Amino acid sequence: MADTSTDLPISLAKREPEPERERGEGVLGRRYRALTLGIISVVSLIAFEASAVNTAMPVAARALDGIELYAFSFSAFFTTSLFAMALSGEWCDRAGPLAPLFAGIAAFGAGLVGAGSAQQMWMFVAARGVQGIGAGLVIVALYVVVGRAYPERLRPAVMASFSAAWVVPVIVGPLVAGAVTERIGWRWVFLAIPVLILLPLAVMLPALRGLPPGDRTVAMDRRRILLALGVAAGAGLLQYAGQDLRPLSALPAVAGLALLVPCVRRLLPARTFLAGRGLPAVVLLRGLAQGSFLAAESFVPLMLVTERGLSATLAGLSLTGGGLTWALGSYTQSRSRTEPYRERMMSLGMGLLALAVAMAPAVLIGAVPVWVVGVAWVIGGYGMGLTISSGAVLLLRLSRAGEEGANSASLQVSDALGSVVLVGVAGVLFVLFGGASPAGGEGGEAAPPGAFAAVFALAAGCAGVGAYVATRLRPRG
Repeated sequence: MADTSTDLPISLAKREPEPERERGEGVLGRRYRALTLGIISVVSLIAFEASAVNTAMPVAARALDGIELYAFSFSAFFTTSLFAMALSGEWCDRAGPLAPLFAGIAAFGAGLVGAGSAQQMWMFVAARGVQGIGAGLVIVALYVVVGRAYPERLRPAVMASFSAAWVVPVIVGPLVAGAVTERIGWRWVFLAIPVLILLPLAVMLPALRGLPPGDRTVAMDRRRILLALGVAAGAGLLQYAGQDLRPLSALPAVAGLALLVPCVRRLLPARTFLAGRGLPAVVLLRGLAQGSFLAAESFVPLMLVTERGLSATLAGLSLTGGGLTWALGSYTQSRSRTEPYRERMMSLGMGLLALAVAMAPAVLIGAVPVWVVGVAWVIGGYGMGLTISSGAVLLLRLSRAGEEGANSASLQVSDALGSVVLVGVAGVLFVLFGGASPAGGEGGEAAPPGAFAAVFALAAGCAGVGAYVATRLRPRG
């Protein structure tokens, strides 16, 4: 992919102009209503599945006698989605987003059915891998749909709807999944969702068929697809090594790095890791934001349970406010009056995230009330809402016509890599500073406060770096 870090955006150059009579319409206007509702419904169902699976997974692993493979049911999803993201980007640019979107939804549904009907844990892990392929294809295809179906003035609002679509599932998903798991069975958490996807697909199909086709004269870049395969394999080896810190684990760790580092440097835009102005900085910032937020969030419930004695339910509820303010931050960036300040909003968002992550470990001091974590996550969620949605808007603005797919794939790969690398490093720091494992202390004992402090220091530092990167989002010229 060409380096566009110093080029002026020409992403609208070859797109059909918006009809005069429709220039006042919003995302729910007559022209866009069916497509918008369909997108929101698909994202909501995927969000519900993501939040519900965390509740049902422990029961499923015990029922299948596969606790030792528990972590791989998550890592399989992640590693296959990394590969599918790059494949979807190339596929979208060549054939348009319709085929990869429907192929992804079909794979996602097949993975759900496979997981819900699995009789052994290895079958369950394999089905989760199929789900990951579907999720990777879908998310990139949806970004391309936004870039090709909506005029630039409406894209911030569409990205805000992506975030809003996660709010209700994040709140009710664990409760519904818990009730289904206890009263009907864990399998129905997986088996019930594929049927629900059919309706939103039928609603948005006519609008999707009207999108401009891809450029079939250009062959898919097989080199990028192979690089993505190398990234996925490298990430999988690193995750395996991170879950087993014995000396022999150094071998898969070294092999994973040998695959991951050169492949990811070629897969992302040139000068991404140097925070090159424009598109490279946007891609890097998204990885830093996602990784620092998830690295901290993964350890908040454990800290509250082991250090302050909260129940698992109350510890999880401390994060709920962050989901609500994430949607609020995304709504804020969608307002037309904030458009001239988009880069500044992203810098503010990363600053708020760094502040929130730095506040959270204050509860390691017994005199500090536990509600401080809830306040911190309200602040951090708002910062993430400003940053994540704005990053997607900037990426589409800086993408040349026909490159939306590849660039959207780079953005998603950066998100995923930032998450796996920083969460993995956080887990290693936690163990090195005296924590038994990311799952809890040995023998049920509390981990040393220093182990949690090391994790949050890492996450806050990366968020601070992201605040600097946000100053380089505007291209030269």
